[in-house]
Amino acid sequence: MGRKLRVTAAIVIAVAAAIYVNNTSLLAPHRDGKPVLLAHRGMAQRFDESDLKNDTCTAARMLPPVHDYLENTLRSMRASFEAGADVVELDVHPTSDGEFAVFHDWTLDCRTDGLGVTRAQSVAKLKTLDIGYGYTADGGKTFPFRGKGVGMMPTLSEVFAAFPDKQLLINVKSRDPDEGEKLAGVLTTLSAGRRSTIMVYGGDEPIDVIRRLAPDVRTISRKSIKSCLARYIGYGWTGLVPEACRNAMVLVPINVAPWLWGWPDRFLARMNAVNSAVFALGPYSGGEFSTGIDTPELLARLPQSYSGGIWTNEIEAIARLTGNSRD
Repeated sequence: MGRKLRVTAAIVIAVAAAIYVNNTSLLAPHRDGKPVLLAHRGMAQRFDESDLKNDTCTAARMLPPVHDYLENTLRSMRASFEAGADVVELDVHPTSDGEFAVFHDWTLDCRTDGLGVTRAQSVAKLKTLDIGYGYTADGGKTFPFRGKGVGMMPTLSEVFAAFPDKQLLINVKSRDPDEGEKLAGVLTTLSAGRRSTIMVYGGDEPIDVIRRLAPDVRTISRKSIKSCLARYIGYGWTGLVPEACRNAMVLVPINVAPWLWGWPDRFLARMNAVNSAVFALGPYSGGEFSTGIDTPELLARLPQSYSGGIWTNEIEAIARLTGNSRD
């Protein structure tokens, strides 16, 4: 009996040692360099994020402005890259005349002086709008950006032309598979090298279509990120990478990261090996929204010398803290 226990104990120790060696970040190659910074919506006005819903008008709950940039504009994107962003996130909607407008909201009513569903408009109509019209930080007493955003809603083709070699993350705002087909049609006209600098995320249905029609573009959807992280936590200790994590943008809430086998360096190396880009987010609490890494306190929760991606709403501040600032 004693011999059997010793053999069993030896096997258990050997298996545990093998799992440790296969997953410890201490023995993984470390990628030197600064983290990769992603500016969510470019340089944008911040707003009160408490109790957000899908239809919350965030422009009406703007915090007192510290700059005059408006999200999803060419000026905002350029400022983000100049501040130290490696990637800029932008939102798109198809238009009634076959283009893609770069704008966040499903409707025009909150942010602009227009009315109606964004995707029901032509580019010509959208170009007449003031996208700074609805911003207020004092309950509607003043509107500091009115008249300053006329004609500033760009098209996706204008973004590509303005930033031909920059990394972009495109957010598809619908769950319409036809929108995925239209966007895939645009992406497949680009060179393979240009497509390698573009990632897409959004609803499950359009993202499924894009993965099928433009398979070399890295993508993620709510369904696939949950599948990726849950399966990796379940069997990532084997070194196997789930299919949902491959050729993807892998979003990692900072409170989930410690549960990932080999976090950070082993995990980053495994994702890099399957052409996936990892971006750390703020903590996820089970609701609809996750925040970015927007404060020194959240940044400090990342491992020292972390060289993966960071998703932030405060590109200027985080770029200075990480040494990415180009000032």
